Amino acid sequence: MSENIYQFKCNDINHQERALQEFEGKVLLIVNTASKCGFTPQYKDLEALYQQYKDKGFEVLAYPCNQFMSQEPGDSSEIAGFCEKNYGVSFPLFEKIDVNGDNTHPLFEYLKQGAPGALNSTAIKWNFTKFLVDQSGTVLKRYSPRCSPTKIAPEVEELLA
Repeated sequence: MSENIYQFKCNDINHQERALQEFEGKVLLIVNTASKCGFTPQYKDLEALYQQYKDKGFEVLAYPCNQFMSQEPGDSSEIAGFCEKNYGVSFPLFEKIDVNGDNTHPLFEYLKQGAPGALNSTAIKWNFTKFLVDQSGTVLKRYSPRCSPTKIAPEVEELLA
């Protein structure tokens, strides 16, 4: 496993390749998301967290995923429109990806290895699993889908201090 996440490239929601290296030096919260999930209202808290800390070097990176009961059925334009219209999302959204299985995006393989879940499981259990990454690109922690983004704020603030 390499030392940080900056080796990865992902396509954003507009199908443009972006190197995660552009986020070097920032605290990141990387989340697998879905538009039709019971946790979808967390978009509101993710946006609030982003607005609170973006000027201090914080980013939320959202990766839509349709692997959990097909709760992200739309295409990129539908996902982007939904997030903007319903939650005012202004943080970076990426193309739909797989977070488990044979086609897992390499970024999520890396995140899961860097911060295993309960009982050292690497599988992501559901939408809105969150990974906290420090300014050097090191994966620090995994948060369950049930963990509200507002509860992560103190840890983000501590990293930004």
